[in-house]
Amino acid sequence: MQTITLLGSTGSIGISTLSVLADHHDQYKIFALTCHHRIEKLVQQCLAYKPRYAVVSDHAAAESFKQLTRSIQLDTELLVGPEALSFVASNEAVDIVMAAIVGAAGLDSTLAAIRAGKKILLANKETLVMAGDLVLTQLAHSSAQLLPVDSEHNGIFQCLPEHFLAGRLFPKKNNEANNHTKTSVHKIVLTASGGATRDLPLEQLAEVSAELACTHPNWSMGKKITVDSATMMNKALEIIEAYYLFGLPAEKLEVILHPQSIVHSMVYYTDGSALAQLGTPDMRTPIASALAWPDRISTQVTTLDLTHLPALSFSELDQKRYACLSLGYEALRIGGFAATVLNAANEVAVAAFLKQQIGFTDIYHLNEAMLKKIPSGQAHSIGDIKAVDQNTRERAQFWIERERLKKRIF
Repeated sequence: MQTITLLGSTGSIGISTLSVLADHHDQYKIFALTCHHRIEKLVQQCLAYKPRYAVVSDHAAAESFKQLTRSIQLDTELLVGPEALSFVASNEAVDIVMAAIVGAAGLDSTLAAIRAGKKILLANKETLVMAGDLVLTQLAHSSAQLLPVDSEHNGIFQCLPEHFLAGRLFPKKNNEANNHTKTSVHKIVLTASGGATRDLPLEQLAEVSAELACTHPNWSMGKKITVDSATMMNKALEIIEAYYLFGLPAEKLEVILHPQSIVHSMVYYTDGSALAQLGTPDMRTPIASALAWPDRISTQVTTLDLTHLPALSFSELDQKRYACLSLGYEALRIGGFAATVLNAANEVAVAAFLKQQIGFTDIYHLNEAMLKKIPSGQAHSIGDIKAVDQNTRERAQFWIERERLKKRIF
């Protein structure tokens, strides 16, 4: 029996994880469930799964949890605040941590899990985007294992031999064949569905509404990641994540358009072979893959039937439609704090777009503007990264207010 902490249990990844765990209650026991503000959902999950701890990171929302559970017999202890997230991620009773908190808010708890030597299922790409070098440094001095849950990165993970990853994602499994295997990889390809805007005329992009951008043609995801899919900012961040996960240079990381979302990623080898990971677009598959690794467990995901699939299509990306993708490569080229800045700017931009404070194409312009103002130097601590992150958010908010003022004046 393995014990798991689920960071971000009320989001789409958290709900999918609980769906997988429900079919394997004889193998996994839930230690803690956490959320930020979806309190009613958290209470329902606590009643169903009976974790030892429930963590609410927001103090005001924690009061709602207390009120809702006052008349309920609930054998779950409530913990409050960001520090509590790190506590349940690093607790000695925990074997596995699902890191599914969206955005920069998930950084501290993921690092706590690394330091504590946990098996970490990484669904929070922002952790590596913001602090990739520090994460890998801490991982190298830990007994932790880092397994990607993003469908594309998990697909790559499944297509690479284990000794390729040894010494990087599994420090205790260092292997001399690692460097030799890296030279045999020609390139890695991530596929992109194109999101909600893939068929819109270019001249209509500026008028895309939040409602449309949040309607993904293939996947059921949260609002932020769905908007990122529409702008292709998700692939910009995934390129950075792949750079840190797999240790390949940016020129060996490629993105192509694949509207059907059946082939999630491919690894091309120097002998001409191309290994692809295919599956129904359902996050329960990569979750189960990472959860049970190196074994496999069953899920309720519909088995892929190639004989009944429509034709699969692949094409190059339209750089005008998906200008945000280039920013990921630019951040890697610049180095230093660039990826931290890009991630912070995008979080502010998407939040403003969802509040109808800026337009859809303004997301790119804001991100580009922030990427041109990178602080010099390298991150020596999490404090350095958080300072740059906060400064970028303030500058991005100022950019938004300035642009809104311009529109009112003109």
